[in-house]
Amino acid sequence: QVQLVESGGGKVQPGGSLRLSCVASGSIAGMNIMGWYRQAPGKQRTLVALITRDGTTQYADSVKGRFTISRDNAENTVYLQMNSLKLEDTAVYYCRRQTLVNDTWGQGTQVTVSS
Repeated sequence: QVQLVESGGGKVQPGGSLRLSCVASGSIAGMNIMGWYRQAPGKQRTLVALITRDGTTQYADSVKGRFTISRDNAENTVYLQMNSLKLEDTAVYYCRRQTLVNDTWGQGTQVTVSS
């Protein structure tokens, strides 16, 4: 089964940028949807962005125009470029891979936006 490992989190000031990476232990070139989700303390995990195999994307309203999801099937990697970060973007960010038969999550990476 494919495993996912996120990286790139950290602490940044409001208005700053971070790029998260999610590396899969196996191929992501097949029929699947790759996504980024986040969970703030005391809140439910919510969708941030999705990308299909053919590159179709979907974003939460709160991040539209600021975040960009992309994928490199050759490198088995999904990225989340986060610009103009806000205090409310602080959360643990999780990568997710969904296929017809599997649903896999990474362990998460912490993003803290603080002045």
